Amino acid sequence: MKNLIEWDNSLIKKYNISGPRYTSYPTALSLKDGYTESEVVKAVKTTGNNKLSLYIHIPFCKQLCYYCGCNKIITRHQHKADLYLDYLEKEAAYQSQLYQVYTVEQMHLGGGTPTFLTVEQMTRLIGILNKNFNFEPDAEKGIEIDPRSLADGMLQQLRVLGFNRVSFGIQDFNDEVQKTVNREQCANNVADLVLEARELGYKSVNTDMIYGLPLQTEASFSQTIDRLITLSPDRVSVFNYAHIPDLFAAQRKIKDQQLPTAAQKLKMFKNTIKQMNDAGYILIGMDHFAKKDDSLAIAQKNGILHRNFQGYTTHGECDLLGLGVSSISQVGRSIFQNPKDVKEYYKAVALGAVPVCKGLTLTQDDVIRAAVIRQIICHFELDMNSVNKEFNIDFKNYFKDSLNSLSGLVADEMLEIKDHHIQVKSKGLLFIRIICMSFDAHLKGQAKLQRFSRVI
Repeated sequence: MKNLIEWDNSLIKKYNISGPRYTSYPTALSLKDGYTESEVVKAVKTTGNNKLSLYIHIPFCKQLCYYCGCNKIITRHQHKADLYLDYLEKEAAYQSQLYQVYTVEQMHLGGGTPTFLTVEQMTRLIGILNKNFNFEPDAEKGIEIDPRSLADGMLQQLRVLGFNRVSFGIQDFNDEVQKTVNREQCANNVADLVLEARELGYKSVNTDMIYGLPLQTEASFSQTIDRLITLSPDRVSVFNYAHIPDLFAAQRKIKDQQLPTAAQKLKMFKNTIKQMNDAGYILIGMDHFAKKDDSLAIAQKNGILHRNFQGYTTHGECDLLGLGVSSISQVGRSIFQNPKDVKEYYKAVALGAVPVCKGLTLTQDDVIRAAVIRQIICHFELDMNSVNKEFNIDFKNYFKDSLNSLSGLVADEMLEIKDHHIQVKSKGLLFIRIICMSFDAHLKGQAKLQRFSRVI
């Protein structure tokens, strides 16, 4: 089934507030300092799982993209990556001792710019991972690629190293927009790389785009999406640019007067949804599209789509282990994070321990709410009886306050609550994050909400 959004401008004006993206519940902002290795060990021992998803954070970028809010290090000194791999090797050796019974079903390299690494450094990294972890023969192995930083032969070498999924960070094809955000790239080069990836046999070729960047217009972004569609990527992420210069210093280089208005951004997104829908893509959730035969679309259709710190995924049964600076892990009932500062990360790894700096152990209430939020944000509906059965609760009584807070959304025809079923309607698909917020017990006032992006 295609998820078709019904646009209602009055509702957009009323409800376009800031809120979490719910790649986890509780969100990363709820993590507490002082989380210890002993708590991590306990989480691993008590999870009862033996399936693992690996995330490796490569923080380096050769050039600063002004819109970026990621944890990155801007440098052209390649030797810094050698030093980083030294510590990553130590962390992998130590962490892997806790995961000996696990088999890795999924691996993803993010950043920063993973393709900052040379062929030799990338080969070394994969050797480190293969030495310390047990991979399924057909494990899903993906990497984020900046088309500008891809060394000659790297795409082929990544395939040799076992990668079978690539995600190209394109953001926009318009030259003026690219100059303004300090990310100039050749559209023809991007198209050639997508074609090469297909010829090399990658199972999935994905792209990331951003709307709301400076100098973007409704017409220019529509042209960008048209050009993207001609490349026929398997999955497309179209993110809403969150301009929060108080949090991200690089964004202070962007002039406010060059940013599109909220109304213009909405038109861009509305056009994008129509263009992608007309091209045969399925809206997976919020800002993700996939071809109807893609595993994400199939998982959603079959009711097994999952969401975690890597976004929408088909590997919901896996525990998630993050390696490297700032990486976040979710194992059993625990969420924990490595230090965000690379020097602090090096210090922690040098101690010969799990380099965790903050985290939390989910309460039973957290587990129940996480399951509810995940179901709604992935599938746009919820069967209360299934939650009752799984957690031995009375949903309507347990979530009495949440259901009451949804009454306004019901009145605005954004969702329907009937008997023991919640169904998000076409008017409510844009506001899926707000619906989820009604079940969030950790939100504490507007001060915290300002740390999040707007829901549209």
